[in-house]
Amino acid sequence: MPINIPNGLPAVGVLTSEHVFVMTEERAQHQDIRPLNVLILNLMPKKIVTEVQYLRKLSSTPIQVNIELLRIDHHISKNTPQTHLDTFYKDFEEIQDRRYDGMIITGAPLDQTDFDDVTFWPKLQEIIKWSTTHVTSTLFSCWGVAAALKYFYEMPMILRKEKLSGVFLHKTTHSVNAFTRGFDDYFYAPQSRFIDFPTSVIEANTNLIVLADSDETGVFLACTPDCRQVFVTGHPEYDVTTLADEYRRDLNAGKNPQVPKNYFPHDDPKLPPLCKWRSHGALLFSNWINYIYQVTPYDFV
Repeated sequence: MPINIPNGLPAVGVLTSEHVFVMTEERAQHQDIRPLNVLILNLMPKKIVTEVQYLRKLSSTPIQVNIELLRIDHHISKNTPQTHLDTFYKDFEEIQDRRYDGMIITGAPLDQTDFDDVTFWPKLQEIIKWSTTHVTSTLFSCWGVAAALKYFYEMPMILRKEKLSGVFLHKTTHSVNAFTRGFDDYFYAPQSRFIDFPTSVIEANTNLIVLADSDETGVFLACTPDCRQVFVTGHPEYDVTTLADEYRRDLNAGKNPQVPKNYFPHDDPKLPPLCKWRSHGALLFSNWINYIYQVTPYDFV
């Protein structure tokens, strides 16, 4: 089955050109199927790019998925047309009385900012709290993981001396878990963050089950014992050129960034990068959707 996304969303054209089966709202209304309803709280600046990345991954499942987009505030974006936000994004007040099968809270370029200095931190806490009673399973990504650890476990943000950027080898530690079913013992995944998630610290201060990690990157994938919260510190949704775009952006800004590790052939940024993580990225999101499908109620009470 396809993902069901709003009519007119720019991602439709991109995904259709990649032969991804996309179903618009109008066509979906004629199918007698209980689709899963997934809400995406998009905190990234380039919202259209992020939409395409996540929708591409959510399409790798035979289950029909309805997608809704949520914004945190009405901040004027420099990277996304206001008409796009007004047309396709909902405010929390519009959806707070509804229930969802799944929710994704994306990362944000705030990994060197104290939570108290984040203007939407109070609203984000309200949404995370709401998700515990209105969402079957919530997936937190990158900075979203740090925000969730702060909210659920009062864990402060731990910063690395240098940015972690590149494609790293991770070890699967629980291969029988619903979210890692079919994973190889070792797999690659992109990382792009200043935040550190040491496995020993996570295990000592939370009840999370660490499903995949590495000595170099720390925790990559973890979940709560009831699987209601899933934590992905990396970016399995990234396009093949995303890390290159980030590197050149920082280079042009005079930040003197390090070349992303294990990404460009021979670590030469003049060469086009190769994707080493596409299959496991798709498998992770497919496993998450399949898990939700198995446990979510047909009719929400």
